[in-house]
Amino acid sequence: MHVGSGPNTSRTLPPVVVIGAGIAGLSTAVRLAAKGLPVRILERAAAPGGKMREVAVGEARIDAGPTVMTMRWVFEDLFTAAGASLSDHVALTPAEILARHAWSDGSRLDLFADMDRTVRAIADFASPAEGERYAAFCARSASVYRTLEDAFIKGARPSPVEMVQRAGVSGLMGIDPFSTLWASLGKQFTDPRLRQLFARYSTYCGSSPFKAPATLMLVAHVEREGVWLVEGGMHRIARALADLAQSHGVEITYNADVSEILAEDGRVSGVKLASGDTITAAAVVSNSDVSALANGLFGGPAARATPGTAPGDRSLSAVTWSMVARPVGFPLLRHTVFFCDTYQDEFSDIFSAGRLPRAPTVYICAQDRGASAESAVPDGPERLFCLANAPAIGDTHHFGHDELRAYEAASFRLLERCGLSVEHADSATVRTTPADFEALFPASGGALYGPASHGWRASFNRAGSRTRLPGLYLAGGSVHPGPGIPMAALSGKQAADAILSDRIMERGIWTGHQTSRNPFRRAATRGGIWTR
Repeated sequence: MHVGSGPNTSRTLPPVVVIGAGIAGLSTAVRLAAKGLPVRILERAAAPGGKMREVAVGEARIDAGPTVMTMRWVFEDLFTAAGASLSDHVALTPAEILARHAWSDGSRLDLFADMDRTVRAIADFASPAEGERYAAFCARSASVYRTLEDAFIKGARPSPVEMVQRAGVSGLMGIDPFSTLWASLGKQFTDPRLRQLFARYSTYCGSSPFKAPATLMLVAHVEREGVWLVEGGMHRIARALADLAQSHGVEITYNADVSEILAEDGRVSGVKLASGDTITAAAVVSNSDVSALANGLFGGPAARATPGTAPGDRSLSAVTWSMVARPVGFPLLRHTVFFCDTYQDEFSDIFSAGRLPRAPTVYICAQDRGASAESAVPDGPERLFCLANAPAIGDTHHFGHDELRAYEAASFRLLERCGLSVEHADSATVRTTPADFEALFPASGGALYGPASHGWRASFNRAGSRTRLPGLYLAGGSVHPGPGIPMAALSGKQAADAILSDRIMERGIWTGHQTSRNPFRRAATRGGIWTR
């Protein structure tokens, strides 16, 4: 039977159906609804956010997905497009210290939002010469970002030829796209700890620094432009976007599992739910991993619409521990990274051997702490989110109890070597494995970032917002411009822009495909007929 469509679509134009209320899906919905289009979001979970999720540990709520907010301008632009203000919906505080870093030899280094403070800190940590090299690294990472911002990050997915046209040959050669991040950093720093620290930026998109391009050093510039603490936790951003979408008439249905994307006459016609109900759609935006479509989880027409990610090309997964615990002996900040001693082995174990690293690096987000040296230290147990990288094999490998306990022991031994003891109980700990992430995000194998960014062509191999099936669009971290909260939001913008430019109205039915010569503008109120 046909499910009632709500006030925006009943007896009028079918809605744009967005599958998934992750950040990309919410971004798409907000932008389309702000233009007057009827939109309906179908989310299989009980809350918005997708990977930006919360885990309940007793009475505590712990962010168990992305923990760092950068590129604030992306969200300011998104709220502005909907006639709202980000600051009216989300309270943000700039971080004074971006992150604290520790090694088992007892050395520690803080990176500050203020570049001069970081230069001095590195001079004290390593040498004045390394401080100067860091300043040069900052300049280079800023240049890489400026080269790619308009040509790649903000724009629709380019081909290599289009990228050359947008950025110019000299611009691209200046960002060293054919070197790996690890190799490039070896030319910029002599202290191996600094090389290890800045190589960690490749993991922000789920990749190995030994295979990822040097262009990922742009993350350093993005962080220096501002890291923000979100009052109420990162999940608050998803809640705010859901509220914003609903204020523009978007209907959000939770616990709604889409089983098939329907097509008629060679184009999208709607979706079918696991319950058997169907919903007519003017267009469909998938905010799932692209492999969910390619592997047939949404039916045959969708499977032929876009390629998926081969298992060998997947990005990192993780084993995480969300806990209420008492950290002792180490001055944690909001963000702290504890580095292993055998860095190359960590990524070789994951990407070459397909196993949990024998010596992992561990990240901790202490969610009751601030990001300055003067931040108050909680008196008693506090909320901790701990993460260690893992291979994305959650669909093929059973992670047994003994295997996971051994990995946990190896991870927490590293913390102890760095001076941190975490007093925690099983009853106050929620563990998440690659298999759990696969269950949350089907067909991903537990990969948290879509395909890995390995090699210079990887970024061009990501799917764009359009597919081979007219009326079906893509958004999310597995498509262009890539993973991460702001990138996912930008992918939502690109999906919305594609819909707006590809479609014209004829007798209340969406027609045409990629008809950018005939874009429409809203010329009537919601529920009416849109014409140029």
